[in-house]
Amino acid sequence: MVIQTTKRKISLRTQIEDKKKIMVLPGVFDALSARIAQQVGFDAIFQTGYGSAAALLGMPDFGFLNAGETRCNARRIIRAVNIPVIVDADTGYGNPLNVWHLVHELQSLGAAGIFLEDQIWPKRCGHMIGKDVISKDDYILKLKAALEARKSSDFIIVARTDARAPLGLDEAIERGKAYHKAGADVIFIEAPKSIEELKKIANEIDAPLVANMIEEGVTPNLSAKELLKMGYRIAVFPLSGLYAATFAIKEVFSELKKTGTTKERRKMMVTFEDFNKFVDLKRYMALEKRYI
Repeated sequence: MVIQTTKRKISLRTQIEDKKKIMVLPGVFDALSARIAQQVGFDAIFQTGYGSAAALLGMPDFGFLNAGETRCNARRIIRAVNIPVIVDADTGYGNPLNVWHLVHELQSLGAAGIFLEDQIWPKRCGHMIGKDVISKDDYILKLKAALEARKSSDFIIVARTDARAPLGLDEAIERGKAYHKAGADVIFIEAPKSIEELKKIANEIDAPLVANMIEEGVTPNLSAKELLKMGYRIAVFPLSGLYAATFAIKEVFSELKKTGTTKERRKMMVTFEDFNKFVDLKRYMALEKRYI
C-alpha cells in the first residue's frame, strides 16, 4: 500500500485553469475519509453536504444540516489533510449576510472554495424530487456577498443552480450564464438528465463547468475522461466513498450478527497495520518519544 503523509497544496484555480486536464473531486464526509482520499493521491477533495448529514446526523440531505455543523466538519477535514478542500455550503444557510459570514469563517479555517446553490431553504439533495429555487436576482445577491467576503482569488466559488428540475434546462443554462457574469468562478448545472443535456450545457456556457456523478442518480454516470472531452473542468463523485463505506460496514456487521465472527468478510476490511498508516500512527509515536 502506497501512503502519502504530506502533500503540497496546489490551488484550485491553478488546477481549474489547466484546460488539458479535468479535476476529479472525491466526496469526503469526515477527517478519515479525507485522509484516505489524500493518501491515495487526489489533488483536491470535496466536503459533501449529503455525506456530512448522513455521517453527523444519520439523516438525509433534506435541509437538516446547519451552518455550524458544516463549519465544524470543515475544520476537522481541513486540519486532517494538506490538499485543497472545497466545501458544500448548501444555500449559505440564510440571507446574503449569512453567506458573507460563512465564507469568511470557512476561509479562516483554510477552505479552498465553496459550492453555493440557488435552492430555497430547506434544500434537498439535487437528485431528489420536489426541489424549488429562489429568484435569479436573489441568488446573485448571495453570490456577490460570497465574492466580497473572500480575501484571495485562490478561493474558488462554484455557483450551482438546481433550476433544471423545476424550471427546465434552458432556464438553468441562462442562470449559469448570469451567475458566471456576476463573478462565479465555476458553474454547476445540477441534475441534467441525459448525455445530450450535458453536451448542451458545455456547448452553451463559456465557463469552467462542474459535472456531478452520483451512482444511480439522475445524471448519466460518465468517466472523467468522457466529461473532459465534452468540455467539463471538474468531475465530482460526491457519494462514492459514502456508499462504499456504508456497503462494507453493513456487510461486515451483518456477518458478525449472524455468525459471531468477521472471518468471511476480512477481504472487505483493511488490516490493523494498514489502518495505522492511514491515521499516521508512527508520526505520533515518534512525537511521543520527544516528551518522555
